[in-house]
Amino acid sequence: MTQARATEHSTHGFKRWKKPLTIVFFLLLIVLFTLLARRIDWSEVFDTLGDFKLQTLLIAAGLTVISFLVYASFDLIGRTYIRQPLRWKQILPVGIISYAFNLNLSAWVGGIAMRYRLYSRLGVSTSNIAKILGLSLATNWFGYMTLAGVVFSCGLVTLPPGWKLSSGALQGVGVLLLLTSAGYLAACRFSRRRAWTVRGIEINLPSLRMALLQLALGALNWSLMAAVIFTLLPGQLGYPVVLGVLLISSIAGVVTHIPAGLGVLEAVFIALLQHEASRGSLLAGLIAYRAIYFILPLLVALVMYLGVEAKAKALRVKKTG
Repeated sequence: MTQARATEHSTHGFKRWKKPLTIVFFLLLIVLFTLLARRIDWSEVFDTLGDFKLQTLLIAAGLTVISFLVYASFDLIGRTYIRQPLRWKQILPVGIISYAFNLNLSAWVGGIAMRYRLYSRLGVSTSNIAKILGLSLATNWFGYMTLAGVVFSCGLVTLPPGWKLSSGALQGVGVLLLLTSAGYLAACRFSRRRAWTVRGIEINLPSLRMALLQLALGALNWSLMAAVIFTLLPGQLGYPVVLGVLLISSIAGVVTHIPAGLGVLEAVFIALLQHEASRGSLLAGLIAYRAIYFILPLLVALVMYLGVEAKAKALRVKKTG
């Protein structure tokens, strides 16, 4: 068997098993969350939600606004990458709307379909939209890998006894993530080949300066997400622990492909932190986080999107008139 056939065979095998394994993981997650729900004191959950101070909610909302602006600025890097003269006032709304829909309705709806629709209205070609999308995804996960690498390798997250993945193994994962991040930076700095063509779309390796900006913005956004959760969870929990658990739960959310990661975030947080805080207080904080970071921005983004569509329709009517 040639190397090409072997690669094709392994790829086909992965695709064949990917869906069944995802379904099994999803079913196990439902069982886990059901068992946890039975052990939660729901009266404590409602009491904790009712006891949130206005100042706490405002701080969480402010951090959410900053996080959305940081994520939307990923596309500002994309503007430089495609070298197209778009104004920041045009780009930021697209990033905010896409991020809100992405969080709640999956990457296909928000990250891809919404970006294509909105950027095409701004006169951006399909190939350049693909480049912006690719750079945004790379910025997000490059920042994740670097931040997770630091958090995991430093042992800031301690897994409960009995978990198949030990804390030592998690540190090893952190080291691998840091090596991968360092490899990306080295490629941006030293690689002689700067462009590849994938399915007719040219992909250019960014400069080292742009890659460092990707790292900073990507890591900052993940840190802000953790800061929102940290603000809403019990005070005895340290920020590095909350950040580490968020990073772990995010991978579980990607694996299951569940819109908004419903149930995944809560299950992982409760499983990892129930020995440090009550399940009821943890769930109350995560419910507040979903309301502030997911639901409210989606409502705002929906209004923004309807405004963009109405403006585009008015322009079409004016041109035809």
